[in-house]
Amino acid sequence: MSRTILEPPEIPGVRRHHVTARGVRFHVTEAGPGDGRPVLLLHGWPEHHYTWRHLLADPPEGLRLIAPDLPGYGWSGPAPHRWAKDEVAGDLLALMEAVVSDPVVLVGHDWGGFIGFRMVLREPERFAGFAPMNIAHPWQTPRTLGPHAWRLLMYQPLVAALGMPLHQRTRFVDRVLLGGSTDHTEFTPDVVRAYRERFRDPDVARAATDTYRTFLLHEILSRRSPGPRPSLPIRALFGIDDSAIHHSLAAAQTARADDYTVEYVPGCGHFIPEERPDLVREHLLDLVAETA
Repeated sequence: MSRTILEPPEIPGVRRHHVTARGVRFHVTEAGPGDGRPVLLLHGWPEHHYTWRHLLADPPEGLRLIAPDLPGYGWSGPAPHRWAKDEVAGDLLALMEAVVSDPVVLVGHDWGGFIGFRMVLREPERFAGFAPMNIAHPWQTPRTLGPHAWRLLMYQPLVAALGMPLHQRTRFVDRVLLGGSTDHTEFTPDVVRAYRERFRDPDVARAATDTYRTFLLHEILSRRSPGPRPSLPIRALFGIDDSAIHHSLAAAQTARADDYTVEYVPGCGHFIPEERPDLVREHLLDLVAETA
């Protein structure tokens, strides 16, 4: 087994610190002025805050970018629960309370987007706008989800059942990153290693396993209501070559929200923050301007 990466990968100009909220010792990476308009960036699996390295290395003027590692991922400490998504949303809301006072612009990719929906539906007054990326919106029905459920079965049961050895002893993460992206330019060997090697840590591998195990055992068939219709601007961005999540699951026609739009990106796979960082930046700036 190769040696676990002990330090976060270098990103020029960022500030790093730890904040404990609801029993989670969050590793937080920030960029931009400390008194700037707050933007919270949430990553997905199998990654950590380095997903947002392009934005963090060159923060847009006037924005305070806040990129935590999700509980148990990256350099954040493990969660005191089994990664139930409502619990993770509560952890992040508590982190927000500790580090910001103004409403934030929220950006979430993959599970970060899934958790982001939970957060804005739970406490919408704390958010100015939300940009989910390559994630299904929460207003699914058996009719919308059913034709695409097979995509989840390609990998989720495997991670839920064998996530610890897969993450710790194989190059499974490499295959996910390269197989899930259309443009591999940004996934250099060093970048892939920065993700893969962090999962050699048993706490991080366990967080990934629990992410999927809890979802498949308790959440995927839950009849929990998403709550009242949100009114804040939700501006989804979706690379349509995504092999794991079909782009129709982010469709505006089925979103039960007052102000939801989606922009589909051809020639882009699942990992849009890295495949199209220029477009992600533009999308964020548009949302910031819209919600000024």
